[in-house]
Amino acid sequence: MRHDHSVTITEFSMVAAGIVAGGRAEPDDDDWADVGAVIRLDAARFSPDAVAGLDAFSHLEVIYVFHRAAPADTTTGARHPRGRTDWPRVGIFAQRGKDRPNHLGVSRCRLLRVVGLDLHVEGLDAIDGTPVLDVKPWMAEFGPRGDVRQPPWATELMAGYY
Repeated sequence: MRHDHSVTITEFSMVAAGIVAGGRAEPDDDDWADVGAVIRLDAARFSPDAVAGLDAFSHLEVIYVFHRAAPADTTTGARHPRGRTDWPRVGIFAQRGKDRPNHLGVSRCRLLRVVGLDLHVEGLDAIDGTPVLDVKPWMAEFGPRGDVRQPPWATELMAGYY
């Protein structure tokens, strides 16, 4: 049985809902907690009704494209996270690097305020000009159920991220 998981443009079309404006210009690895930015939703596609009630939430989940990741650097196997050979080689799906197969990022950030179609956020680890595919309110019930575990290298990697 053949399993073709490709999606063609005629079956499904993905258009950015908006872009990140402001914040960092370069994708540095750490210290994202206090970085402010605006997710500017596309006014040609959306009216303010699209964000009605969003300001009642404290946090957002944002799906975006690593638009500056080089296709030639795409990883489909294992590598050392951040090139650190003191950390183990782990598969691309066991880490959150930008050079992933579809160059998609997912982040949770604090929603500070909504002004028209501008979502003012803090702690979004995406850079100025990043295409935003979707924005969802974060609800506590979407958090992990049960105990969370991760290897020591991941805890060390994330120590200065936010």
